Formats: sequence, structure tokens, C-alpha cells
Amino acid sequence: MSACVPTRSSDPDRTDEPTTTAVKAHSPPPAPRRRFRVAGADLSASVAVFLIALPLSLGIALATGAPLESGLVAAAVGGLVTGLLGGAPLQVSGPAAGLTVVTAELIQRYGWRTTCAITVLAGLAQLGLGCLRVARTALAVSPAVVHGMLAGIGITIAVAQLHIVLGGSPESAVLDNLASLPSQLGAAQPAAYGVSVLTLAVLFSWPRIPGRAGHILRKVPAALVAVSSATAATALFGLTLPKVDLPSWSSHALAGLPDGPVLGIAAAVLTTTLVCSVQSLLGAVATDKLASSRTDLPPETRRSNLNRELLGQGAANIVSGSLGGLPVAGVAVRSAANVNAGAVSRNSSMLHGVWVVAATLLLVPVLELIPLASLAALVMAVGIQMVSLHHIRTVTRHREVLVYVVTTLGVVVFGVLQGVGLGVAVAVAVALHRLTRTRITHEEDARGAHHVRVRGQLTFLAVPRLSRVLHQVPHGASCVVELDGSFMDHAAYEALQDWEKAHTAQGGQVELAGRGGSRIAEPASASHSCCRPWTPWRNHHCDRPSDPAPETAPPRGGHHLARGISAFQRNTAPLVRGELARLAREGQKPTQLFLTCADSRLVTSMITSSGPGDLFVVRNVGNLVPLPGAESGDDSVAAAIEYAVDVLKVQSITVCGHSGCGAMQALLSSPPDGASALTPLKRWLRHGAPSLERLSDDGLPWARLAGRAPADAVEQLCLTNVVQQLEHLRAHESVARAVERGALELHGMYFHVGEAQAYLLEEPTEEPDRVFGQVTADAADESDGVPA
Repeated sequence: MSACVPTRSSDPDRTDEPTTTAVKAHSPPPAPRRRFRVAGADLSASVAVFLIALPLSLGIALATGAPLESGLVAAAVGGLVTGLLGGAPLQVSGPAAGLTVVTAELIQRYGWRTTCAITVLAGLAQLGLGCLRVARTALAVSPAVVHGMLAGIGITIAVAQLHIVLGGSPESAVLDNLASLPSQLGAAQPAAYGVSVLTLAVLFSWPRIPGRAGHILRKVPAALVAVSSATAATALFGLTLPKVDLPSWSSHALAGLPDGPVLGIAAAVLTTTLVCSVQSLLGAVATDKLASSRTDLPPETRRSNLNRELLGQGAANIVSGSLGGLPVAGVAVRSAANVNAGAVSRNSSMLHGVWVVAATLLLVPVLELIPLASLAALVMAVGIQMVSLHHIRTVTRHREVLVYVVTTLGVVVFGVLQGVGLGVAVAVAVALHRLTRTRITHEEDARGAHHVRVRGQLTFLAVPRLSRVLHQVPHGASCVVELDGSFMDHAAYEALQDWEKAHTAQGGQVELAGRGGSRIAEPASASHSCCRPWTPWRNHHCDRPSDPAPETAPPRGGHHLARGISAFQRNTAPLVRGELARLAREGQKPTQLFLTCADSRLVTSMITSSGPGDLFVVRNVGNLVPLPGAESGDDSVAAAIEYAVDVLKVQSITVCGHSGCGAMQALLSSPPDGASALTPLKRWLRHGAPSLERLSDDGLPWARLAGRAPADAVEQLCLTNVVQQLEHLRAHESVARAVERGALELHGMYFHVGEAQAYLLEEPTEEPDRVFGQVTADAADESDGVPA
């Protein structure tokens, strides 16, 4: 006998799903450890990441003024050490563009050997932060500050590398580079300029090659093609340009003892630790978002342990600095390429480090053919892309443009640490201003009704003004209080409630309204105690008396409809009006097409926990998908599929059957090809005939439902029909194209109405008794299904 005990990791920052540990009275001897294996997907992904990392590592080293081989050391250490010890399995670490400005300033001020020592000390600081488990605290920094920091670094990189693109040498400060840019433009070297333009042209045009050939060619990284093209052009035309110079490893400079003022070294360590940690942690969160869309990944790979990631980054910086490498951090470009290339474990990142080591030892003659102008153009493009228009739109929407601009300018003019400090200070000031700035007005309309409008957050600081304005409303008058804010503290709430009770006791009327005057619904306990957030709702309406007279005749359907619309407008519309207004402006962007039966018991938004704009829903009798070209006289299903796939670009299609389906019962009792006249219903049900044939095929396995066989033939046909309709879907040209290029996934689903259980269907495995469990509220992410 065995028992299953749910357990969770003791680490509160670990975002992995709960695990289940089996405890047995007589456990069998432990199985022998499996030999280390590398998945083919990890192998191919590691090659793709290596091809991106190689030119970028050299380019970032060039931009910092460090020895070029230091970029290769950091890339190898980032792959091997962070890949092995880090908590973000799919994130790839190495020399990052976000660290370019910091490292360049340190090299300029303290020299290379001391910069390596600062990298080691920053790694030790990261280890300390990881042991203190403060990784989540780093994510509390305002996104506007982070995006502004990256934008400022990007501008600094782009301006500096522009001088190398033009054939000159950059200054140490951004303002100096801007001041000397006009003279540099006048003395531009045509050869360096031409190679740089060629690099940028290939870099930006390569991902946009159209057609089938473009789909194949785009698998080769654009950065590699751009640098290779520039190198080939330089050799073909015999251009004399400065090129990569990798000195012998015997003369490679390692870390030395810190040499400089203590306060300056401490500030440098703090700056390096801050930038490395924040960039790595934000990169881990972004990588998790990319990985969450892939269903082939195990749970431990989809979510990152941020404290462990901080420890891994610290260890990598210690090793990289000791070996004379650049500082290491998580790199968004390489991590995205790793996920998109199909990596399934941390082996991909580690292998990419192995390839960097191999290239460093074996490809030195090839690397020394690369012109520095091409690498400068590549890094300049990376810097320009760090000023993201998407981030600017986001901070504009959240009214944090001031924080973004101050941080960006602070980083450009004063440096990273000073710029981030200015950004944090402005972010705090803006938050306090929003919290304390509350505007309260009172006016009387032509009908004698009084309106009190509160704009901003309602806190204890605004209670005196609120009370003063509320007491200007005459006794017995009708008053509407409009609250346009997202926060009300306890003191303000009590002041408002006390005044409302006193005013209504004196014969007045009070109505609380939200933004724009939309009425705020009463709590359930205030008026309709029968209503709860999850009320059994057979013909239920919130304005129905709780104890209607037994002799009252049930209202007709039209009356039900009118009362339902009235209840929606009164109670639900104020809560969803803002979201629906956003959808009206932006248009629908559903992520999936949900094709299910027209049965009234299937509430799609309920069983999928979705809201407005999430699902593109098609409902018909029997959740059928007619084959292309089938005689039906109705192309609505095919039109909806084509529109969803080609226009809305949905990422998945789900066919959902259900228990007790009337269409399946009709198929079993009276096949549509019978001798009787074909009614519209029977003509439609002819599309279910392949499901009947599949059911009678003894060569196909029967589905099992959560460890048991289907209850009867109807349930078996319901399950079989879902599988058959998935095959019909694949026959549609738009679906086949999208599935082939990996842009669309197909899913089967079965909903048992009587048990309120939803199941996902899976292909049969070698273990015929293996089934997936039920999708319940306690295990919603560990969704299980039905072998189909």
C-alpha cells in the first residue's frame, strides 16, 4: 500500500510546481543511475546559441576596451559555470551589452587587472545576496528604472561604437563622443564605413528574407551572417582595416589585487553587482515567459529558482574574473535564441560554453580575419535595440515617462550607478506625489443633485478635506460620490461610511460611483444575500426575491432575458467596462480557437478560466469539423478556422467534447445515412460518420478516462469524436501550414458535465494503463488527460 504526500520546496522564491513523493512500506531497491545523455534538441540549440555568442562576445570586449579574448573567456565561463549551477536552466549567460559601459569605465579608471579583481568581488557579493535570499527584492525596482538604465547604456554604446564604425577611436565619456562626432564625420574612412554599412544591412535584412528559402536561411543567426559577409568582403576587395588580434594565451592577463581608493573600488563593486544581478534576474523572468508557451518542457525547466540563479551568476563572475574574463550576466538575445531553438535543459547552455572553448583553441586564425569595424557595427546595433519602443510605450501607458527619461539621461551623463540612483529617487517621489495628491470637488447640477468627485488615492491625508467637502452637502439632498482612484485606506473608508450613514439617516440619498460615474455594485450581503461569487445559477437572477411566493408563475423566457440584461448593466458592466473599452480600442487578439458543442451546459469561460478577448469560440452541434470540400452547404466552421489561424494568428486550437452529448446519442441510435429522409440535423451529423467508423475499428485502442474505461458507448463515442475531429482539423490547409512551421498546436479536451471535471487528451504511450489525472483547482497546472 502506498500513500502520496504533496510536498513543496522550502525555498519560497522557487517558482517550481509542487511535487508528489511516493512513500511505500517496502520500497524496491533503487534503480541504477542513468548514464548522462544529451538530447538532440539541446545539441542543435547549443550550436545556434554559440553562433550568436561568438561574434557578440568579441564585439562587447572591443566596446569595453578589454582584451578581445576576455569576451571569449566570459562566454565560456557563463555557459559552463552558470549553466551548471544557475537556477534558470534555459537562460544563457555571458558578456552582456548592459555591462559594457560599466566595464569600460572601470578599465579606463583602474586598468584591466583591477577590473578583473572587481569582477571577482562582485561575484562574491552576488553569492552573499543569494545566501541572504534577496533575489525577489531586486525585482521590486521599478521597471521604468530598469528600462531607462538599459536605454542609457544602449545610447552610450551606440555613440561610442559609431566612432569605430567611421574609422576613428571613441572618447571615454558620452558627452565627449557627441562633441567630437562632427569632426569624426568629416574624417570618416570609406573602407571602415563601407564594411560597417554592409554589416548593418545584412544584420537587419537577414531576418526579413521572404518565402520558403527565407524560412530555411533564417535558421542561421543574422549576427554570424553579417560578420561573415563583412569579413569576406574585406578579404575579397583587399581592404586594409584593423582586425581582431588575439594574443597568445601565455601572455593573457589574469586578475590582480585591487589597486585604487577603497571607496572607489567599493562603488565599482556595488555598481557591477547591481547591474549583473538585476539584468540576470530580469532575464530569468523573461526566459520563463518564453518557456511557458512550450508544452514539451518539464516543470522544473519552465520556472526559475531566482536565488539559485544569483548564486550561479556569482560563481561565474568569480571564475571569469579570476581567469581574466569580462563580467558575466544573463543575456536576453542568447536566451531567447536558446528557447526558440528548442532547448529542453541546461545542457544546451553548457554545450555552448564547450563550443566557445573549442573555437578559442582551434579557430584563432579564422577569428583574426574579422574587421573591427564589423564588430563595432554589430555592437552598435545591439545598443540601438536596447532603446526599446515597446518599453517606451509601456512606461507611457503607466505614466512613468519622467522616471524613464531621468534614468536614461542620468546614465548617459553621470554613469550607471548615479543614473539608477536618480531614477529610483524620482520613482519614489512620483509614487509619493500620486499617493498624496488628491483632488476633491463639489458641485450641484440643474436637478438639485450634488456631486462629490474624488480624483486620486484616498488616504488618511485627504480625510480632513473629504470631511469638509462632504459636510457641504445639505441634509436630505441626493448625492453621488465619484471615486476615481485605485486605493482607499481604512481611515478614508470609515470617514466615508460614517458620513453616508448619517446622511441617509437624515433622509438623504447617497450613491457611490466609480470612474466616469459608473455605479459601484452593492456587496452581496447588503441587498441580495442569496448571491455569491459562485452561485448555482439555473435561471438565477440577482434581483429575484429570495423567497418568491409559491403561487407566482415562472416568468417567460423574454422576461428572463430582460432581467438578465438589466442585472448585467447594473452589477457587471461597471466592473468590466474598462477592460472592454481597451479591447474595443485594440481589437481582439485571442490566443486560441476553442471549438466545442452548442450544449447549454458548457460554459467555455468557466471551464477554461478565461475572460473577454481570450478565446475565439466556435460552437455547433456535436463539436464537428467538416472535412475540406465535404458536402455540407455550410462553410461557417471552415471560415472560422481560416480566420482564426490566418488573421488572428491563434497559437492553439482546442476541440472540446462533453459527456451526455445529444449529437453522439443521435449518431449511435440513428446513423445519418439511413433510409429516412435527411433533415438538416441529419445532414449535419453526417460529418460525424468517420467517428462512428473509428469507434468500430478494432485496430485502434479505446480511450481510458482517468484510470477507468468509458461508462458506456455514448461516452466512448464522445471521446473518439474529439480525436477524429482533430484529424479533420489537420486536413485544413491553413491549419496544416501553421502546424508545420510550429506556430500552432492542436489539443483535445473532454468535459464531464456531471462530475465537473475537465480532461486533456494525450496520445497513447507504451504503458497502456498510464492515464493522466483530473484537472482540479489544486493541480490546475499539472493538467492531466485521457489517452486517445
